Amino acid sequence: MLENEATLEIQHLLREFKPGDGDLMAALHTVQHRYGYVPRIAMRVVAKQLRLSEARVYGACTFYSEFRLTPPPETLVGWCSGPTCRLKGGERVRKVLEAELGIGMGENTEGDKLGLHLAQCNGTCEHAPQIWVNGKVVGPLDGKQTVELARELKGKT
Repeated sequence: MLENEATLEIQHLLREFKPGDGDLMAALHTVQHRYGYVPRIAMRVVAKQLRLSEARVYGACTFYSEFRLTPPPETLVGWCSGPTCRLKGGERVRKVLEAELGIGMGENTEGDKLGLHLAQCNGTCEHAPQIWVNGKVVGPLDGKQTVELARELKGKT
């Protein structure tokens, strides 16, 4: 998409948000819902629309883990960082996933086929330690199950 066309589309998308109304988070969520992530050009448009600095908009995007700055992968693996998952072996699950998938936390495989990203606890602690594959809870996981799942996911890419 050409930059001017993208700017116009984002401006139209954000037309209801006003400066001084505390709309930064809502505007960013609106953009991410539309595009699957918050493109750099959208940060400029949000900043202008809300009369904020681009640095403040970027700061919000990078502070809150639910915002993505790159297009989402085809398969998104969310690693639960909640206390129950950590107590029940979540760190081991993370290390196995990183080793088997060949990517670190917050990274995607080449071609954005598969991504491993930090997720916040969603209250399904009875499945700890768990991950989410495209939003679907998978768990409880042990080391062997995690290896098998990672290899299965990698085989699909």
